[in-house]
Amino acid sequence: MPHTALYSEHIAAGGRMVDFSGWQMPVQYSGILAEHKAVREAVGVFDISHMGEFRVRGAGAGAWLDSLLTNRVANLSSGEAQYSSMLNDEGGVLDDLIVYRLREEEFLLVVNASRIAKDASWLYAHHIEGVSLCDCSSDFAAIAIQGPKSPEVFQKLFSLPMPSERNRIVELGSTCRLALTTGYTGEDGFEWLMPHNEAAAAWHAAIDAGALPCGLGARDTLRLEMCYPLNGSDLSQDRTPLEAGLGFFVDLTKPSFPGKDVLVAQKTNGIPSRLTAVRVTADKAPPVRPHYPVWANGQKISETTSGALSPSLGYGIAMAYLPPELSEPGQPVEIEVRGRKFAAVVQKKPFYQKKP
Repeated sequence: MPHTALYSEHIAAGGRMVDFSGWQMPVQYSGILAEHKAVREAVGVFDISHMGEFRVRGAGAGAWLDSLLTNRVANLSSGEAQYSSMLNDEGGVLDDLIVYRLREEEFLLVVNASRIAKDASWLYAHHIEGVSLCDCSSDFAAIAIQGPKSPEVFQKLFSLPMPSERNRIVELGSTCRLALTTGYTGEDGFEWLMPHNEAAAAWHAAIDAGALPCGLGARDTLRLEMCYPLNGSDLSQDRTPLEAGLGFFVDLTKPSFPGKDVLVAQKTNGIPSRLTAVRVTADKAPPVRPHYPVWANGQKISETTSGALSPSLGYGIAMAYLPPELSEPGQPVEIEVRGRKFAAVVQKKPFYQKKP
């Protein structure tokens, strides 16, 4: 099973390793609750080296990406980033990703680990002359430093203040890149991309600057509190980005992209379901997990796509695709756990609101 350049550091730090998208990754070190709290109140560091990177260059590179992705790449200035998706012809989400415009006709795509090979095949299948496409995933390692004290870590690491601009990428030298405020936790922070042989030094430098090592367990509870969808769970090839609540990142004024016709029809006629936040209200309910049945009015209407006990809020939270008429905040539902139904209610996204 593949592992990242930081595998030895995780073992030395007592990381509990698990299989994640075919990679050996740490699920926790000091514990999910402690790591979650560190990111919400101080600062944590995650290994995200399993993510994939593609470099796209050449005259027409921007126009080519615009013909494939849901968001409008042409809106990006050099150094800017945006969230986007690639869809199948039925409008289902193949992958969600971040697009960075490094220069006028040079882009960096950061994709999900489980989708690297499939995304590469899909992009090469749509490849055109004049555009250079390179799967450079094996060239990079990356860490994410997240939390309200991340600017202090940035200052210690780079001897300069963390820029206030959001969704930016800064290049330090020819190989080091810093992606600002494009993390997955809802907190301030940055993602640091570097060559593999520099990963261990960067990891220890972040820890020495005050960041607590954090694993996938805390990363999942943090993102779920913010209702950030997880590819393969909340996002799938059977659901469109409109159903997933990602319409803000879809530009239907573009001439074409795969699945656009389906999205236009949904925009006109209405979506069949909506990815909805559900809070458990029953006392002493067991933890909610993915694939638990959701009931309303005595009928099974769906199943959870994600679920966990919220460390910040102290109650169970979940997301599920519900019919639009049952997805309004305040709608009572039930979640079935091991044959028992527990009271829950639809809630406005996100579950967690950052403290001012």
